[in-house]
Amino acid sequence: MSEFRRTKIVATLGPASESAEMVDKLVAAGVNVVRLNFSHGTPDEHRARAERVREAARRHGVCVGILADMQGPKIRCGKFRSGKIMLKPGQHFILDADLPLEDGDEERVGLTYKELVNDVEPGARLLLNDGLIVMDVTRVEGNEIHCSVVVGGELSNNKGINRAGGGLSAAALTDKDKEDIKTACAIGVDYIAISFPRDGADMEYARKLVREAGGHARLVAKVERAEAVDNLESILEASDAVMVARGDLGVEIGDAAVPPVQKRILRMAPRYNCPVIVATQMMESMINNPIPTRAEVNDVANAVLDGTDAIMLSGETAAGKYPVEAVQAMHRTCIETEKQKVLPSSSTRDPRYPPQSVDECIARQAMDASHAMPVKAIAAFTQSGNTVLYMSRHLAQVPIYALTPSGETAGRVTLFRNVIPKPIRGDYEESDAPRATRDALEMMLSDELVAPEDLIVMTLGTPMGHAGGTNAMKMIYVGESLKQGSPQN
Repeated sequence: MSEFRRTKIVATLGPASESAEMVDKLVAAGVNVVRLNFSHGTPDEHRARAERVREAARRHGVCVGILADMQGPKIRCGKFRSGKIMLKPGQHFILDADLPLEDGDEERVGLTYKELVNDVEPGARLLLNDGLIVMDVTRVEGNEIHCSVVVGGELSNNKGINRAGGGLSAAALTDKDKEDIKTACAIGVDYIAISFPRDGADMEYARKLVREAGGHARLVAKVERAEAVDNLESILEASDAVMVARGDLGVEIGDAAVPPVQKRILRMAPRYNCPVIVATQMMESMINNPIPTRAEVNDVANAVLDGTDAIMLSGETAAGKYPVEAVQAMHRTCIETEKQKVLPSSSTRDPRYPPQSVDECIARQAMDASHAMPVKAIAAFTQSGNTVLYMSRHLAQVPIYALTPSGETAGRVTLFRNVIPKPIRGDYEESDAPRATRDALEMMLSDELVAPEDLIVMTLGTPMGHAGGTNAMKMIYVGESLKQGSPQN
């Protein structure tokens, strides 16, 4: 049996990794979810990438989720006639909403977001190019924002603009995002990531758009605005998962404030049964180098120790020289870190947060049994994926196999820590629990997921075939149960 990794790896496709050959290598290296960055590419290109992922997953006999990441209201400067300029401290510079986007020069540049003039006032601090360039607003005249350069440097075309401390009024979903949501739903992605949401209302609006488009995708809230940090509870309530998007978040709230926010989200999310992805610059040096820095390894390890569901690679796999090596480095780091016995207890076990349903109660009992007895695996029949979601909040030491006839559910659980989707037949009758149990045990033995002498926990619903119907837990010795011809009670 291969070494089991509990933490999931999300990898971004891009020029360095979108070929069929590279996608195959990434899946073979252990990628669980592939991210399609809708900031770049056409609908046909996204559709082709998704199909390559699915073909590679079929070849390797695994389930790989697909996450479509919306661009969001990224506020950018326009372009420069010379391609770039050099700014010096103390220099006067104008952000001009009326200037054509192609006509920037050493004195001024256009804006993609014309409303920026209404969101700033004298004294506001603007951060360009991910905070590498800093400007203070001195005055606003008409559609011109006059600034004084505090930290200079090279400024090139289409660089992002943030306001320190947040406060920009741009809506989370642009017209482009609304069209891209339709494309993502047509492709059949498993998750859609919403960029720059301010609160839960933004996520509910996105969910409405997904439903209208006929999609089944779950929603990931990217926490990257200061306002999102202030509204974490409403965002966690309204989302199916959250991403700690440390790039823009660090620019808005300051880099030193990001680690405490990351840890706060990881502590809060289990209460809302909300998986967490930690993202941005996790192994940034591997864009150009074949091995990560020790600091990057520590960054990944600390996220794992804090209980994250997934860690994400962005430029490392999208545009880097070593995309496969980056995945392998993350895999090694997770495996070694997960051997430690210092993982925190999930807050879902806190008596202040009792289970809200029968299937959640069964899930907790299964996890308690896996801690108390020498259990080798948990096998959970699930229609919706909810039972294994509840289980995955408990940081178990044994793998949880999600036995599901639903391709939608198999894609959903690819993001859940410690959960491995295993497709099963979907034609069981309501009274077929004994036959389904036997089929599951034989499959797990055949795939070398368990051995005959192993004790496992199994959860299921009787009668079978109803979402949210998990109401039973059994402890089974695999070999004995198969010899008897039916599962023991």
